[in-house]
Amino acid sequence: MEETLDIQTPTNKIYKDRAIWVGTFLGGPLAAGYLIAENFKAFNDSNKARKTWIYAIIATIVVFGGVFLIPDNVKISNQIIPLIYTAIAYYLVQHFQGQNISTHINLGGQLHSWWRTIAVGIIGLAITVIPILGFALLSDSIENSSISTKTYGIMKHEIAFDKNNISETEVNKIADCLTTTTFFDEAVTKYVFAKKVNDKYELSLSVVDGIANDNQALQLFIDLRTDLQTFFPNNKIVFKLVVDNLDNVVKTIE
Repeated sequence: MEETLDIQTPTNKIYKDRAIWVGTFLGGPLAAGYLIAENFKAFNDSNKARKTWIYAIIATIVVFGGVFLIPDNVKISNQIIPLIYTAIAYYLVQHFQGQNISTHINLGGQLHSWWRTIAVGIIGLAITVIPILGFALLSDSIENSSISTKTYGIMKHEIAFDKNNISETEVNKIADCLTTTTFFDEAVTKYVFAKKVNDKYELSLSVVDGIANDNQALQLFIDLRTDLQTFFPNNKIVFKLVVDNLDNVVKTIE
């Protein structure tokens, strides 16, 4: 009499390895942690599911915390980091769940839909990005809270400065000297950002576009810097001519 093997079809749904790849790329390490942990639960391995969550949280902190530590002068493609952690997650799935996933599919077990996978990725992205954006906005607010502005004369000439970088007394002296040298006049309102670098004063002056190619206009700023320097024998004066914003430096005069 022929013996019949009783092979039961798995009742739980799982995420296929390729689905975990997509979900991880969309949602980051947290999404990977959820997807992999759910598979472990389906395979009746709750202990590994819990450990997966712990590793996913640590990986999220390391990955996105490390992003803030990358120097501004280091250029990294926006896709490099997601591809790296996605590849790592895919390898881990293949190593720890590959055989179980194949067995589940071969026995007729069902898979979670792609829509569910994408939804998990989007939710993971939101959970990760929202705190990061909040931290960035908070940091920006803290940084901007130290920026002060003072105005001088009837034209309200303006000097902005970071009170943690340069004192108000120093800014007032710079304003007095700019008035003495007639840069702060009674014709046009001028805008200056003052910054101290060691013993050097860097003054960013707002100018019109195209001045970098106007030798006659540049000579006026060269003469102004020379005159201003006489009031600060112990501090080098540097002019940064900027257009529209402080990062758009069109000419440095020192």
